[in-house]
Amino acid sequence: MILIAGVKRQDGGPATFGHYKVGCGGRLPITDQRSESMETVKRPSYARAIAILGWLILSLISAQAWGQSMREVLGVGDTVRISAFRYPDLTTEARVSEEGKVNVPLVGEVMLAGLTPDQAAKYIAKLMREGNYIVNPQIDVAVLEPRSRQVSVLGFVTRPGRYVLDGTAARLTDVLAMAGGLVPAASDKAVVTRNGGSKSQTFNVDLASIIQHGDVSKDIEVRSGDSVFVPKAPVVYVYGEVTRGGAYRLESGMTVMQAISLAGGITPRGSESRMRLRRLGEDGKWKETNAKPLDPVAADDVIYVRESFF
Repeated sequence: MILIAGVKRQDGGPATFGHYKVGCGGRLPITDQRSESMETVKRPSYARAIAILGWLILSLISAQAWGQSMREVLGVGDTVRISAFRYPDLTTEARVSEEGKVNVPLVGEVMLAGLTPDQAAKYIAKLMREGNYIVNPQIDVAVLEPRSRQVSVLGFVTRPGRYVLDGTAARLTDVLAMAGGLVPAASDKAVVTRNGGSKSQTFNVDLASIIQHGDVSKDIEVRSGDSVFVPKAPVVYVYGEVTRGGAYRLESGMTVMQAISLAGGITPRGSESRMRLRRLGEDGKWKETNAKPLDPVAADDVIYVRESFF
């Protein structure tokens, strides 16, 4: 690179000054080249900044939407504490009535059902300000007992009981997880009962389709006030000339030979051709038939393996 003090222009104009690169192709002002490279660097920087800003805005919107769907909402039966900063005499604890209202000092009954605690605090502050009770009220609403967002989980789960939902609803698998999951003797079915005033709805859910096959469409929404019951898994009874007689969990599509294999198989004294199957009929009477290895078994069936003749 050579610094040229002055270069006379061919058109007779005044000399130009600057840094020039001298090569086979002539001279090129370094200042122009640097300016062009800077512009090419700036363009993608602006585009990247705009893209990042857009991504952040979309992420914020998604987070807010998720938060609103899972936030706690006041409902009938909830016990709340309402307090006012600098006014301890106004602190009160009350339960949300059947109409969804709470008796608030100074302003009277206020509809709070369906509001979040933050929304309820702002609404009460607005009423106090408009009524000229307090110039600049700072209200806080805290939930002491969230009875409106409870569900009952019963049956063959690790910890049966009542549980509080994070929002107004949750997926069935989330509710079962709060109860510690299923015990080994639990069925692959769950019964969700929803009380809707004068009549109730019952939903039979196949848990095996959700857990084993990933069918999330059957993972129904459990709402406040619902009850979830997980019954005991159906069993089949095996006794006679088997290694370990007893009751065994009935699996879908199980056959007589599969049930016997759970019992350790037939002893050397037993005979595969001398098996009997007892089943409870619809009339409430037991019926006994000869059983073959590939015969299907049903809940509460009794398989008896008799001794061989020889």
